[in-house]
Amino acid sequence: MIQIENLCKSFGELKAVDNVSFHIKKGELFSFLGPNGAGKTTTISMMVGLMSPDSGKILIKGKDIARDPISAKRIIGYVPDQAYLYGKLTGLEFFHVIGNFFNMAPKEITKSIRHYAQRLGFESWLNDRIEGYSQGMRQRMAFGAAFLHDPEILIIDEPMVGLDPGSARIIKTMLREKADAGVTVFLSTHNLNVAEELSDRIGIINNGGLLAMGNLETFKSEIKKEGNLEDIFLELVQNQTESQV
Repeated sequence: MIQIENLCKSFGELKAVDNVSFHIKKGELFSFLGPNGAGKTTTISMMVGLMSPDSGKILIKGKDIARDPISAKRIIGYVPDQAYLYGKLTGLEFFHVIGNFFNMAPKEITKSIRHYAQRLGFESWLNDRIEGYSQGMRQRMAFGAAFLHDPEILIIDEPMVGLDPGSARIIKTMLREKADAGVTVFLSTHNLNVAEELSDRIGIINNGGLLAMGNLETFKSEIKKEGNLEDIFLELVQNQTESQV
């Protein structure tokens, strides 16, 4: 469903993404991990068409995001690390705008809003202006907007920002449900506990390059060390840093 081939992006002399390649299959929940500045958000920005790569290509269900961005974006639901939600609109108005972007029928939009308002718990403030929402309320709205058109692929950058534990649990449950139903979920997060709990597979990026790919057991085998994902992640990153000194 997602194919990244030899992806490169530089900013001046900084190689933000350096020849990165990986494939993610249908129904897989894939977590993308790395320290600050590792290249995660730059990779995501290219995946959703907000930024163009210097070289390499990104295929979304076989569609090249650079050559056919409209077709590729129609099957993506995207939750950025900082969502912009048009503060002067009410939540209800905002969802109708999003539904129209994806050519949803009015009845389909209404049905989807009802469903996700109930699941995500924002029925009581749908008619309030977004500018008055808290960060956690905005984050739940961002997920509702990403889910609204039932995309085949979800791309999510830091999903738990601003969420209380109850809301975080709801989001984790829904993401796992989506993947089990065949939706491909690409998740970038600093929360290693979330990645360990949810992921089918994990990719670790550092200094713009793909450092490791697999699951927790694969990583333990590669570095011959036991522990949780946090222990393994820190060991892999430290080993790479020491090898470059």
